[in-house]
Amino acid sequence: MDLAPLREALSAGAVVEDADVIAAHSADHALFSPVGTARALVRAHSIEDVQATLRFAHEHRIPVVPQGSRTGLSGAANAVDGCLLLSLAKMDAIVGIDPAEGTCTVQPGVINQALKDALADHGLSYPPDPGSVAISSIGGNVATNAGGLCCVKYGVTADYVRRLRVVLADGSLTTLGRPTAKGVAGLGLAQLFVGSEGTLGVVVEVTLDVVPALPQPLTAIAVFPDSVSAAGTVSDYMTSGGKPALMEFIDGTTIGMINDYGDFGLPADAGAMLIVQADGDGTLSAASAELEAFAAAARANGASEVMHSEDPRDSELLIAARRAVSPASEKYAVAHGGGVLVDDVCVPRERLREMFAAVARVDAQFPDLTVGTCAHAGDGNLHPSIFFDAQDPHAVAAAEEAFALIMEAGLELGGTITGEHGVGVLKAGWLARELDPAARALHLAIKRAVDPRGILNPGKMLALLGE
Repeated sequence: MDLAPLREALSAGAVVEDADVIAAHSADHALFSPVGTARALVRAHSIEDVQATLRFAHEHRIPVVPQGSRTGLSGAANAVDGCLLLSLAKMDAIVGIDPAEGTCTVQPGVINQALKDALADHGLSYPPDPGSVAISSIGGNVATNAGGLCCVKYGVTADYVRRLRVVLADGSLTTLGRPTAKGVAGLGLAQLFVGSEGTLGVVVEVTLDVVPALPQPLTAIAVFPDSVSAAGTVSDYMTSGGKPALMEFIDGTTIGMINDYGDFGLPADAGAMLIVQADGDGTLSAASAELEAFAAAARANGASEVMHSEDPRDSELLIAARRAVSPASEKYAVAHGGGVLVDDVCVPRERLREMFAAVARVDAQFPDLTVGTCAHAGDGNLHPSIFFDAQDPHAVAAAEEAFALIMEAGLELGGTITGEHGVGVLKAGWLARELDPAARALHLAIKRAVDPRGILNPGKMLALLGE
């Protein structure tokens, strides 16, 4: 296919055909997700660039793979053969911040942390904070409906999306959502595109609700002999009406990896630990009461130690330790064969004891693998990571089997195959198992309606629903 007409329609230098550059942009962070050979990379600088790219692709039936920062863990940003990789990374302007309306409008390439920093100057906050907050883009967060550490109290991306501008498969531009704090005109189509992983359209502008700067929280930790005891604490505390601002779980295996990665001083002999933050109603007394209730639940479930601090430096160190899970896991994986599969199951909170027990059984079943788990525990969202020797076919097969067993356990306990990482390629087959026949048919009907030629991110999230 001659790309000269496309090149002429786009900003100067937008089309890249260098094989090395294309290869460097052809995958996200997922393993076991196929990577095809792209025809070219398009670095969009404007909405018009996106429209021109999709018009060209629609006319010539060329697959298009939209991309943000490529920090995903499910292969949704991976190239497919002959596709155009459409990068939105250079569309990174904060269009406006409106304190009176309580919104901000951004282009999709804006990094989550950069937005938080800009809002802080106005006394405002954007709460969703995925673990990749420093490197993931708002467009990617919208594409996967990202959550993160604070979503147990403050919600996920979808809770803050007020309006989207989206380029559809044929290059047409539409505005979905509402301009006002409330509004019910028409169907809620904006939410349909949140979490759609680039399969329905390309988000080119996002208007988000923002909130006043969040109060400084108090932080507590509880140390447990095992993961199930920690899980019981979460279930009991949340059932009692607990409203933590953050409730994170780290098992003993992962604690060891973090301590090896940096000087965080986490308890090396712990079977598991919970990190909890509370900000109550913004007052110190309410936050303290939250932590007292958490401490009581932890002790009732066998915690060997519970402590809390009002020193912001302690809080910052503990949150830094939690955010170090990803690089610490990468360091461990490199030193132990290079293989790691990161799962992302979410179960009802009252089933957490059973889910952690299931993970422990999988760990025991495969002695040649290492399973380390962190979790957004207050949401019931677990991230078991399976480490293995990627050069050993038997270890690879065992890792895939362990991954599948964890997914099956999540579904059997009334959960979902992904709490926040998305479906992509990695879990496309599992999505077909989770959805009932009517839901599968509805997904496919919507896909055909907005992308009749099937050019948007083919082979990914919706690819196996018809089988």
